[in-house]
Formats: sequence, C-alpha cells, structure tokens
Amino acid sequence: MTTQPKIYGRVLEAGRAVLVGTLCSLMTAPQAMAAGLGDGVTAPVKQAPLTQDEKTLHALNRLTFGPRPGDEAMVRKIGLEAWFESQLHPEKIDDSGLDERLAQFPALTLPVGELLQRYPSPQIIKAMERQGTPLPSDPLEHAIYADSTAFYKVAQKAAEAGAPQVGKKPADADAGDSMNDAMAPAKPADATMNTADAAGADGKVKRRLSEPKMEDSDVQAIVSLPPDQRMAKLISMSPEEMVSFRRGVRGSELFALMQGLTPQQKQDVAAMQGGERVIGAQALEERMLRDVYSQRQLQAVMDDFWLNHFSVYVRKNQNEPYLLASYDREAILPNSLGKFEDLLVATAKSPAMLMYLDNWESIGPDSLAAQRGKRFSQLAPKAAQNLPKGINENYGRELMELHTLGVGGGYTQKDVIEVAKCFTGWTIDRPYGGGGGRYQRVDTGTPGEFVFEESRHEPGTKTVLGHTIAEGGMNEGLEVLHILATSPATAHFVSKKLAERFVSDTPPAALVDRMAATFLKSDGDIKAVLTTMFHSPEFWSPAVYRAKVKTPIEFVASALRASDAAVQNPIALVAAMQQLGMPIYGMQTPNGYSWQASEWVSSNALVARMNFALLLSGGRLPGTKLDWPEVLGAGDSATVAASPTPKTELALEKVILGEPAGLHTRDTVLANFNDPTAQRTAEQNFAKTAQTGDADDDMAGQARLIRAKAADKGYGRGRYGMGDQSDKPETPLDTMAGLLLGSPDFQKR
Repeated sequence: MTTQPKIYGRVLEAGRAVLVGTLCSLMTAPQAMAAGLGDGVTAPVKQAPLTQDEKTLHALNRLTFGPRPGDEAMVRKIGLEAWFESQLHPEKIDDSGLDERLAQFPALTLPVGELLQRYPSPQIIKAMERQGTPLPSDPLEHAIYADSTAFYKVAQKAAEAGAPQVGKKPADADAGDSMNDAMAPAKPADATMNTADAAGADGKVKRRLSEPKMEDSDVQAIVSLPPDQRMAKLISMSPEEMVSFRRGVRGSELFALMQGLTPQQKQDVAAMQGGERVIGAQALEERMLRDVYSQRQLQAVMDDFWLNHFSVYVRKNQNEPYLLASYDREAILPNSLGKFEDLLVATAKSPAMLMYLDNWESIGPDSLAAQRGKRFSQLAPKAAQNLPKGINENYGRELMELHTLGVGGGYTQKDVIEVAKCFTGWTIDRPYGGGGGRYQRVDTGTPGEFVFEESRHEPGTKTVLGHTIAEGGMNEGLEVLHILATSPATAHFVSKKLAERFVSDTPPAALVDRMAATFLKSDGDIKAVLTTMFHSPEFWSPAVYRAKVKTPIEFVASALRASDAAVQNPIALVAAMQQLGMPIYGMQTPNGYSWQASEWVSSNALVARMNFALLLSGGRLPGTKLDWPEVLGAGDSATVAASPTPKTELALEKVILGEPAGLHTRDTVLANFNDPTAQRTAEQNFAKTAQTGDADDDMAGQARLIRAKAADKGYGRGRYGMGDQSDKPETPLDTMAGLLLGSPDFQKR
C-alpha cells in the first residue's frame, strides 16, 4: 500500500502540489479506489443489495457521462427500464440543443474534399508551389491560401534557424501564449519548403517576410473596426502585412479581434495561419461538447467507446485532422448502437482509418499498378522512389488483433498477409485534395473519400482463417469483414471490452459469455448485447457499485455535467485533456486508451485532477461558467458563496456525488474549504503542467486565435492558454465544490 509520506514526497518532487496536506489525506493509497488492484489491496466492497436510488445513480454513472442536476429525479419518475429503452433509440430523442452548440463549427459539416480545398494543408501548399498552381481568385480563399502559406514558410524558417516562430512570445511575456496546442498535428518529415520568400506560386506575393511587428496604433486601428470592415481589412492584407499584424497583436487584442464575427468568419480568420489546426481543433471540441451536452447520452458513451476501440491518431500526419469529423459523423456515431458488422465495414472504408493504418498505400505485388510501377522504376528510378512498395500489413494485423478476434483469436501471420491482400485497392481518392491522385492515373471518385481502385488489387484466391476467398475485387474485403464480425472469438472479445467499460475491470466470465451468446444470436446487434448486460445481475452487483475509476474524459465530462457548467468555448477543456494524460484522438498506438484503473490511478494523476477540479469550480477556465448557488437553489447566493456551512457541504455532496460522501472526505473538505489560496495555487500548478508538455508548438499563434472565440462570451485570456482569471475572487463555496469534485469519491463511478 502506498503510504502518506511517499505520496507527499512524490507530489513535492513533481512540483505540482495543491493543498498538499489535503491531497495526502484524501488520496492516501489511491489504488484502493478500485477493488482488488494489486498487492492484495482492496477497497471496501458494498454488501447489501442496491436500493432503487442507488440503482438509478449506478445506471447514470455507467451508461452516461454522469448525471446532471435533475437527472436522477427524471429517471425515477419514468422508471429505469423506460429510461434505458429510450436511450437505446437515440433517433427518438431531441438533441437540438447540442446541434445549436455545434453550429459554431461550420467546417465539421463539409465533405473532406471541400475542407481540403478551402483550408489547404501544408502538403497541398507544397504541391501548388511545386506545380506552379495559381492561388484561388476569390478574395477570401486567396487570403487563406496566401497567408497560411506565408505562415508555414515562416514556421519552417524559424525551425531551421532554431528561432522563435510567428505567434510565439518571449519568455517574459504572458505565459499563457506559450501553451502547447493540444490538437496540433506533427510536422511532416519532408517539410522542406524554401523559407527565404513568402509562399505564392502566382508570383504576386514572393517577397521577403522580414517586416517588423506592426505598430500598436495600427493594430488597434484594425481591431477597433466594425466586424465586417475588420474582416474585409484582414482579407485585403498582403501576407507580409498579415505576418506583421499577427506579430504585433497582444493577447488581449486577439479576443477583441474575434468579437462580433460569425462562426464562419472566425473559422476563416483562424485558417489564415494554417487550416489543419482549425479543422483538428473543431473535431476535438465537438467530441467534448457531445459528451457533456448530448441528450443521447448512451449513444455518446458508445461513440466514445468505439472511437477508442477503432482508435485513430490526430498527429499521424497533417491530413489526418481533416478526416476526423467525417470519421465520427459518418462511420462511428450512426453505427454506435447498430450492428457490429456495419460498424466494422464503415471503419474499414473510412479515410481516417485507411490513412492511419496505411492501407490506402497498400498495393498488390502482382497487381496492374505494381507492374506499371516496376516499368516506371526502370525508366525513372529516382522519380519512382516514393511510389508504394507493396502490401502494407498494418490494417490487416490490427483488424484481427484489436478490432475483432483479439490476441489469441486463432489467426496467424499468414492470415495477416492474406487479409492484407484482400484489402489492396481499398484506398483514398486524391487524399491531398485535387489535382489528380498521388499514384492514380485518373480521378476515380471524390477527393479525400474512400474509393476501391481495381488496378491496385492483388489478383487470385486467398485463404483467411481456413476460409477460401474467391477472387472478387472489393468483395474480398467485405467477405473477410463478415467472417470476422460473425466469429465467436470476436463476440467474446468485444463483449469483454464492453463489460470492462460498463461493469468491472475484471468482468465475471459468466456475464461475458452471456453477452457473447447474445452477440452471436443477434448477428452482432449492439443494442441487444447492452440489453443483456443491463438485465444481468452482475451489472447490479453491490461489488461493482462505484468500483470503476473514471478515465480523464469521464472525469472531465462528469464534472462539467455535475456542476451544470455552461460551456461556450470548449478549447480550454480540450487542452485540459492533454494535461490529464488523455488527449482526444491522442493515442499514438492503435490499441486505444485503457479502461483499467491501474492506467489512471497515481498520485500525480490525482493531483492533476484536483487542480483541474478547483480551476473548474472556481470559474477559472475561459469559455466555462459555473453558478454554485444557482445549482444549490440558494436564496441568498452571496451569503452562501461567502460563508458555506456543513449543511451546504451536504447539499453539494448530493448534487456532485449523488449520495453522501465518505466521512474522511467530508471531514477533509470541511477542514480546508476556507483556504484562500486553493484556486489560485491550482491554477498556477496546472499551468506548469501545460508549459512542460509536448514541444510541438510551431503554430501556437494560430491556437491563440482559436481560443479567442471565448471573447464573445466575455471570458478572460490565457495565463497558460486556458484563461487568466487571476483577478477573480475566490469563494469558500467554490473551493468546497472543487474539493468534492477532486476527491476520490467523485473519481469512482
């Protein structure tokens, strides 16, 4: 068992302590938050059968991202069975409130091809320069292309010289503006554009980018213009002027710059410094808002589950961010409660998966395309170096190991090769936008979308798991997916993962077998499998009640829901996921994040959660507002905020935890809620985490523009990229609520 002195030492050594004495008391032996986690340590296990109120809270904690105020009363009124049945049919639930929130992200509704065309990635910029393609004639599109090209070149020049980049501030500037962008995709290895001149294949903007920062008075004159005139001025700027302008803009002026602009205009302004950041950020923000606000909570939870099961990585390359929104919107979400085989086919065809696991480049060694490639290699060896070399096994291997059969599912390396052959030709049409395919001789579909290219497909019969797959082009891959989707090994593997997510880190074998039997009997009907789980005694066992530890995404979403937070701009929450160790779309390896408590329980991780809880409860994250007196229904809100009582603490326990807290937690909260420095200290310590994170910050200035959306809601600018609320008075009520949100009691679901 971890001792209190050891935790105290670790926290101090990490330099991230907040209320160190409190945390040591609250979080002694954090492993005991889950039952049976190593070294013989076990948490107290509830023995008595669950009461009806406990069943309601249990269902909301497991099947949603946590209850909002009033949810428990609602479920009690309509009944658990009726509520669960309604959640199984999300199409019947009005989710217009979420739709209104997502309207701030207009890019997410565009097809991939349009995204690539309107907001070019660095690959497209390079290709246009190489091919001498003129910039678009439309003034707005011209500005986006010219400016983003110029910023890209400046970033490359700075990287080569080891100098600060445009948009970055010196060490003594506001620390918030040096926060590493949580959604930033990695720079490509071949990013070697000429950085001496500004980009511009049309020859109109080939000038040195050596302008100094724009004078403060000139910056202020632009920022002070009415919104439409301000937008027109930004569009009319030359790339040199835009770089100079951005170098001269102060943090506070960024927020004023965005005030009054429409969501589309904000998106376009941000894209002037690089489209891939805007698109990637919006995909991450959408995930956050769906988890918090969707009325279709079971669908949102299953969406999160399948996005983790069929994991893709945002930083695979600079085009992967363009594919994330359609991956979720078209492949995962509509199939999250449907048939597993439909979901499997949708992910196999998804450009996001094709690019992440490299199947889009796979080519049969005996295919027509390979034969043409060999002849081309003989004629032009150097030019042919970048052509695909043959079969790529990545998708075939992960399809069986991670998506269907699981490790030990009975497949061999020969099966991996045969599956890879079946999927040759499953590719992406013009993955880097228009101008013809990278390897294709003719356009075969829509840019950025799935296409089957017959010339790449490996001819002949294949043998997969003992099944003979007759030569049949694209149908070969579909037949493989059917074999895998209907396999008993897949039924067991998927059922066990579902049971781990919803029931226990070590789900009972009998429950998994029952769910797997339903999976096979129903042809992989996910609703039926969840229904079997819901009606199983293991799901309602006292031993599993509040015995699952929340992952960071579950913690953040549940904290926002429990506090009835008003999230207007989720970018700070997206960045917080980076600090908490679970960046959205941020798992580099294809196995996804773990559902096991052992992966998330450590003293440092729990300190980070406490810091976040105090930040959130004190209203110190821009774009997110809380009103604890309102949540409590307090008549004299000022008095309650300034002088909460033990009775107030009990009311908060009911709102935040859904039931009374443990005596140790309650005593600690009551002993420490009057600490006048708790929230400020938490803000400073969480900031340190942000400043020592990922070093990929080549376009941090663009991220600052994205964060400026908070200006419309009157929220402050970034001390560490998430908001400077240092002048906000601390109230004991805020601290009391934060201590409860950060306590081990809230970490369990």
